[in-house]
Amino acid sequence: MTESQREPVKVFLVDDHALFRAGVRTELDSITDEVQVVGEAGSVAEAVAGIARTSPQVVLLDVHMPDGGGAEVLRRVRPELPDVVFLALSVSDAAEDVIAVIRAGARGYVTKTISSKELVRAVVRVSDGDAVFSPRLAGFVLDAFADRPGSAPINDPELDLLTPRERDVLRLLARGYAYKEIASELFISVKTVETHVSSVLRKTQLSNRYELSRWASDRRLV
Repeated sequence: MTESQREPVKVFLVDDHALFRAGVRTELDSITDEVQVVGEAGSVAEAVAGIARTSPQVVLLDVHMPDGGGAEVLRRVRPELPDVVFLALSVSDAAEDVIAVIRAGARGYVTKTISSKELVRAVVRVSDGDAVFSPRLAGFVLDAFADRPGSAPINDPELDLLTPRERDVLRLLARGYAYKEIASELFISVKTVETHVSSVLRKTQLSNRYELSRWASDRRLV
């Protein structure tokens, strides 16, 4: 069967932002017949039930969600549906996030800066058995599994004190984003950003943005 004749890859979307899911679905439906979105979910429980109901070939999986995140979806689905392939699609490009979801069983990891056409190719490739990563993310996985000096840290007691959302805020803060830009990027209020920054400062026992940036850089969060 040629590529033009092959059946579309059935895709299930998992992301806690309905607006983002709608955008991805519209883009995928409008630019290609290589993939077919068969369902979507905004939480771990909805994802587990929806994947079982629709039997997709590929699940596009957000890493951070309020009720457990992508790794929890993988933990609950893979034993029952081992043939379903998971491709992480996340705003995060942090080493610990990439490593955690790959260890949980995802076949690839791409960031939300990916273009629609590139995302389609990534979905088709993982459905065909390839591993797919955004540029530079593959190095995190190679480092972690090679277990060599300079490899990305898998466990960090200090980092483990932070919630996934606090890590997202810290990562953007360390990249020089203003509070308003962070709020827009993460779909939260400026006040919530301020609350997360205060919590990160308290947990890390640091005193200012400059120290936080250095702390994040040392842990390869930036």
